[in-house]
This record gives sequence, structure tokens and C-alpha cells, in this order.
Amino acid sequence: MLWIITGVIEVGEHPQPRNFHARKVTFARLTRENVYHPLWKSASVGYLSYVPPETVEVRRSARRRRTVSAYRDGDKTIVLLPAGLSTTDEEQWVRRMLDRLAAKEQRRRPSDDDLLERASELSARYLDGKAVPASVRWVENQLHRWGSCTPDHGTIRLSMRLRGMPAWVVDYVIMHELVHLLVPSHGPRFWALVERYPRAERARGFLEGFSMAANGSTEEC
Repeated sequence: MLWIITGVIEVGEHPQPRNFHARKVTFARLTRENVYHPLWKSASVGYLSYVPPETVEVRRSARRRRTVSAYRDGDKTIVLLPAGLSTTDEEQWVRRMLDRLAAKEQRRRPSDDDLLERASELSARYLDGKAVPASVRWVENQLHRWGSCTPDHGTIRLSMRLRGMPAWVVDYVIMHELVHLLVPSHGPRFWALVERYPRAERARGFLEGFSMAANGSTEEC
């Protein structure tokens, strides 16, 4: 069940809602058990499956003519709409914006299966498919390394601290560990392969800055 709170708001630095009323919109609850895999991968079905019932606050503004936006605010979602939208259009836009937010968040919190799929894509694109991991998974016990791998078993592990970071940063760590499946040491050949990833230098800078801010020192993959 999805609660949508609607009402008229005042536009200003800190707009406050007034004359509010609430109504319910029922969403089907879909799971992996009753949705085929190809459909499960779509954002619209994926949202319904992994996002719990939530409160959505719809704010309308006479100054907003065409644009629609949405953002999370604690345990609720704020959807900003033009004042002139019909009720039908409002419901369609709310659904659309929730799907977009959920898809974006899912990309930032991939599952172990998503990580393995992404690793396969990176290997095919930048390593000619030569690095073939058996598994890629999140772990909670890596507090001083972003990633690690065991070449003999083909397993890659990523620190849970990466979860929520930009996808291109997570991709870099995956790429780093994929190369370790081919080259165990950090020699010239290793770095030459890692540098095939276009955002390698930028991602390293991101992680170094994060580590310095959090711990006062840098960390390795």
C-alpha cells in the first residue's frame, strides 16, 4: 500500500504544506517467485519488488510549469509537480518518479548477482573476457581494503563500505580485482591492464579522498 499525501503548498525557502488530505493507491506486490527473470530486471517491476510501502508527499506549485522532480527525505519521498496537472497525470508521474528513484538507488546498491554480471561485462569490454570470476560478493569484514580476490578460486570480495558509492567507483574496484585474477602482483603489466578502465585515475582519487577524510590515510584494493 502506498500513501500519497497531497495538498497546496507555499513556495519559498522553506515551503510548508497546508490543507492536506491523504488518499491511498494500491500497488501490486511482486517478488522473484512470481515474476520471470527478464521482467524482474526492468526498473518498473524491480521497484515494486524491493521497495517497501512508503509515504509520498506530492507538492504542487503554481510557479512550476513543466518540470517534475523527486527526492528522498528520511522515510518519505517528495514529488514536486506543476499545479495544473490532473489527478490521473499526477498518479502517472508519481509512479514514474518512484521508479526512477528506485532504479537509481538499485544501481548504487547492487546485489551479489548484479556484481557478478557487472564483472563479466567489464571483463568482456576491457580484458577481452579473459578474467572469469566464479563469484563477486559483498563482505563486511574488509575494513582496510576496498576489495580482494583469490585467484586460485576465482572469487572477488568487495567491502560493504563501497555500497552506495557511485557506480563508476565500484566498477573500478571490480576492474582492479579482475586484473588480479590475471596478474597477481602490482607490476607494470597489472597497472597497464587496470588503466584500460577509462575512469581508473578518477576513481582512485575519489577513494583516496574518501579514505583521507574518514581515516586520515589511504587504502588499497
